[in-house]
Amino acid sequence: MLQGFFQIAVTLLIVVALTPVFGGYLARVFMPKKTWLDPLMTPLEQVIYKLGDIDPQENMTGWKYAQCVLVSNLAMAILVFFLLIFQAKLPLNPTHLGMPTWDTALHTTISFLVNADLQHYSGETTMSYLTQIAALGFLMFVAPATGAAVGIAFIRGLTGRPLGNFYVDLTRFIMRVLLPISIVGAVLLLMLGVPETLAGPQTVTTLEGATQTIARGPVAHFESIKLLGGNGGGFFAASSAHPYENPNGASNLLEVVGQLCVPAAFIYTYGVFIGNKKQTWLLYWMVFAIFVLLIGVTAVGEYQGNPLVNSLLGEEQPNLEGQEVRLGWAQTALFAMATTGTMTGSANAAFDSLMAGSDFSALMNLFIQAIFGAEGTGTAHLLIYVILTVFLTGLMVGRTPEFLGRKIEQREITLVSVILLIHPVLILIPAAITLAFPNTLSGISNPGFHGLTQVVYEYASAAAGNGSGMAGLGNSQPAPTALWWNLTTALTLFLGRYLPIIVLLLLADSLSHKQSVRVTSATLQTDTRLFTGVIAGVMLILGVLTFFPVLALGPVAEAFQLATGR
Repeated sequence: MLQGFFQIAVTLLIVVALTPVFGGYLARVFMPKKTWLDPLMTPLEQVIYKLGDIDPQENMTGWKYAQCVLVSNLAMAILVFFLLIFQAKLPLNPTHLGMPTWDTALHTTISFLVNADLQHYSGETTMSYLTQIAALGFLMFVAPATGAAVGIAFIRGLTGRPLGNFYVDLTRFIMRVLLPISIVGAVLLLMLGVPETLAGPQTVTTLEGATQTIARGPVAHFESIKLLGGNGGGFFAASSAHPYENPNGASNLLEVVGQLCVPAAFIYTYGVFIGNKKQTWLLYWMVFAIFVLLIGVTAVGEYQGNPLVNSLLGEEQPNLEGQEVRLGWAQTALFAMATTGTMTGSANAAFDSLMAGSDFSALMNLFIQAIFGAEGTGTAHLLIYVILTVFLTGLMVGRTPEFLGRKIEQREITLVSVILLIHPVLILIPAAITLAFPNTLSGISNPGFHGLTQVVYEYASAAAGNGSGMAGLGNSQPAPTALWWNLTTALTLFLGRYLPIIVLLLLADSLSHKQSVRVTSATLQTDTRLFTGVIAGVMLILGVLTFFPVLALGPVAEAFQLATGR
């Protein structure tokens, strides 16, 4: 037990140590200031701007920034959709895979476009090498870069700066962050045993004399950007539980750190922009404390195991169902919280086999979306909770709320409310419709409390842009319910991504044009431990109360059921 918790602690310490390094670098990229990659990347970026007829000096309004996000993403979606549809006629298809169904192609396109990578298919038996590289791999770069650009534009607006240029922010994040770091990550994974080849599947003879076909492909680079970009889409159906994606403990460590380093660094980047490191670290440690708490709940539950199984064995054993024994319960717990906390959505174990406490913790991550959240937009959601807390505390003392020297008035709090309401609407309404028709729509494999959790988790994962799933649902072809799942989750993915982005940019634009007010002795101090504690209370209370019924009827009820043996 101690060894497992020691592994978790070491991993988290590495992330904390990397936070100011990556956070400071991100700030230099987006301010922008001189970086060590300038001699190589600046000429390439200038070529991109010239080919795209982009004026890098143009500062966009909130509407213009949002329009550029939507138009560029639509163009990317059309390109990727047709690559998926015509993959059977394209090269780099050694296993001669045919065209996926239209609804699977549509769902996959939207899923990877919004940085969720919610997969209703098995990668090695559905997608060709070209599709994995040129279609899905392409979106794995531009999707997180889109979120990062929106997050930076929001931070600029909060501090009274112009929002910037979407195309410049997108290009700089890809060229100076994702591309160089993912290349290093791919080389490291290759050294640790992850394959990178265009050769087809290998047929081997087993020790029993049988024939087995082993899928392989260009996995290392795919895996690197999958984790670094918070994408989560697996090259194989088993994702990071597959030995070709995650062969050993060292690769598992690299993948966990890869998921956490950029989202955690964005909080530090925010502090550099506002020039207040104290507030940065208070927010960081608040998020970190909640994250550690959820890891603790998950780790203890997985270590104690299933009470029903333990009663049959006559002794307490960790929960190993659906888990890789080469990684163990501790790494399963840490990976599960890292992947749901950062909206990455990968998995090194079967989420359907996790204990009820683990499901509760994962759902809390998906409901709050700010622990640490997705790259860029996760920090933006965290700041939304900060603004809400400023407004509530302002009401308590009878004073107009102010944040970073700007008044929070009716327009701002209306936009904040819209952002916070979009998420539960996109989860609870489709989940309720699906649960009303368990046989014809949901295809639930586990009736009862766990089945409810499976359905709610699917829509929560889609709305949050996470992409992980609990399985046990008929959401893959040829299941008759696959069409329902593909279309409804595609709609949830689309609206859950772009509606908050539009509102975030409008809010940032509104704040950027406000006159700053003079700080007085009556101004609420937002860089204190007391205020930070209130933010944590608002986040947790709002998250729990909004989703209390589904939590009570899902993982909480299941935990009581397992404990009592009924």
